[in-house]
Amino acid sequence: MKIYGIGVDIAKGNRFKKIIKNNKIISRLFNQIEIKKCKKVLNKENCYAKKFAAKEAFSKAVGTGISNGIHFNEIVITNNKFGKPQILLLGNTKKIIEKSFKKRKFDIFVSLSDEKTFVVAMVVISI
Repeated sequence: MKIYGIGVDIAKGNRFKKIIKNNKIISRLFNQIEIKKCKKVLNKENCYAKKFAAKEAFSKAVGTGISNGIHFNEIVITNNKFGKPQILLLGNTKKIIEKSFKKRKFDIFVSLSDEKTFVVAMVVISI
C-alpha cells in the first residue's frame, strides 16, 4: 500500500451553534444519516464540527477540494460497528472520486478527536 494523500482539519465546535439552526445549510453540508446521529447526541455542535472537519480533511487528502461536482452531503462520516469513524462516498461524489483513482482500489482512514470546543480530523488515503 502506498499513501496517496493526507489531510488534516481543525474546527471550533461553537462555530456550529448558529449553523445547526439553519436547515438549508445543514442539508447542504450533511447527509440525513449524519443529521439523525447528531440530533441524538448531547453536544450537537461538536458532532457537526467533527463531521465537517473530516469532510474538509478528506477533500485535502484527495486533492480535489469541494468543487467540480463533489458535494459535502455526499461525503458521509459514520462509524463502523466498533465505533471507528469511516467515510462513505455517495452519488456523483463517489463517481468522481472513483474516476480520479482510475478504478484502482483505495482505502480511506479517518481519525477524529475533540477537546472542549475544538475538534480535529485527519484523513489518510492509500492506494
